Amino acid sequence: MSTTKSNFGNYNDIAVEQYTLSNDNGMEVKIMNYGATITSLKVPVKGGGIREVACGFDTFEGYFAEDYKNNAPYFGCTVGRYCSQIKDAKFTLNGKEYSLADNCGPNNLHGGAVGFDKKIWSSEEVNIDGASAALKMRLTSESLEEGYPGNVEVSVTFSLNNNNELSIDYLATPDADTPLSLTNHTYFNLSGFSETVENHMAQVNTNTRLETDDTGAATGVILNLDGKADDLRTGKRIADVHAAMGDGFEHFYVFDNPNSDLQQTAIVSNPSGDLSLEVFTTEPCMLLYTGKYTSDDLKREDGTQFGKYRGFCCETHRYPNGPNIENSPGSITKAGETFKTTTIFKFK
Repeated sequence: MSTTKSNFGNYNDIAVEQYTLSNDNGMEVKIMNYGATITSLKVPVKGGGIREVACGFDTFEGYFAEDYKNNAPYFGCTVGRYCSQIKDAKFTLNGKEYSLADNCGPNNLHGGAVGFDKKIWSSEEVNIDGASAALKMRLTSESLEEGYPGNVEVSVTFSLNNNNELSIDYLATPDADTPLSLTNHTYFNLSGFSETVENHMAQVNTNTRLETDDTGAATGVILNLDGKADDLRTGKRIADVHAAMGDGFEHFYVFDNPNSDLQQTAIVSNPSGDLSLEVFTTEPCMLLYTGKYTSDDLKREDGTQFGKYRGFCCETHRYPNGPNIENSPGSITKAGETFKTTTIFKFK
């Protein structure tokens, strides 16, 4: 239907813009060019009405409040150059060891101290067949920025259609071999934050996930989940699985997808049955995270309560710690090759 732009703040004397994408059904996605970040996502629900389902803030200052900075939940942002944890904040590529910031215990997290989520992206409205509104954001990541080799030209395109599908398309081209794994870090609550997500039903279409060590880094071992509490091939109530595991979800589910086909990976629905989210991706991995570390001190300006178990993430990406895992699919993009991936969030 439309894309509109408004001023959202100022960062180091650079204007921060917020773009609003909307469709004919009243669905509305707000994205700021700082971090290519989704700040708000409002969707129509069965029976009528529009509901806010994403963690975020209505002011730019909200992303710099002490409570937010101290908790660092990465609400809604685009993560890169490599998302999730890289073990011991280092990797070896083409015989050379590269050192990264240890910003998560001994490990590197989400691209480092100043990842893609803390950059101003250039932005332009674009036309895409079948889309009601679309926005392309671009970024140049320089060689050895945060320790990663190679200059990389990156773009992420957000498009919204009248099927209430938000598509996110990533493209990146490096001039040297480099690790690349991009994702969007939106937290969803399909009940509009009136309760936690523990009564949501979650289905994930695989029986395998990556093992993680005591630091949270993936080891490369793929676990079979047949008969386990966290086998979600048939939908389960999140609270029941939390109770069985004695913990929240921070699970890197893996999918057999050698040709990078677009396939459905997850379905999550709220307890009232008036809203569900289907996730489709070309990626080999998806982190299901139920916000077990999110601070209860975080709220939207209107008082909407965020916090522990009040939002879930479906982060689609390459294997975490992929540069240190032999034969990890697509973790290294070679010089001149194109990193290309798509994820679709479909609301019904």
